[in-house]
Amino acid sequence: MRRALSLLLALTVLPLAAHAQAVATSRALWQQVTAQVTQIAEELPESTYAFKPTPEVRSFGQLFGHIAGAQYLMCAAAVGDPPREEDAVEKSTTTKAGLVAALKASTAYCEKAYAQSDADATGATKLFGEDRTRLYVLGMNAIHNGEHYGNLVTYLRMNGIVPPASRPRR
Repeated sequence: MRRALSLLLALTVLPLAAHAQAVATSRALWQQVTAQVTQIAEELPESTYAFKPTPEVRSFGQLFGHIAGAQYLMCAAAVGDPPREEDAVEKSTTTKAGLVAALKASTAYCEKAYAQSDADATGATKLFGEDRTRLYVLGMNAIHNGEHYGNLVTYLRMNGIVPPASRPRR
């Protein structure tokens, strides 16, 4: 799975590094998908947070916690902060209010990672024990959020809810 995501990243985001504003491009992709994830978290009734299509997969609430925790993990790597536990939020927070707050807090934390310069983003870091650039980590964070937005879309559709990106624009 990581190899497939790495290949996807290499084919989509990393070629942008050859052009100016690579971080800005990654930030725009991340902001768009993260805003949609946050919108779902805010709009979804708390009674739906426990929904899982099958027992083996995460619930809506667990997905929100996972996204928040992964953002902390990846953005810490992108700025050189000490690593954080990816599943800390998912394991400790279960209410809608807590999960929405955690998602917003992890997004605010990531803002500083996406505010760095392109030059700083070429700096080395580690992600999942592998040597990477900070730009790679920023792209991976955006892709990861998009991956789980896809899970959320499926869950929404199973509950008869139209996802934010599919709603008519006003």
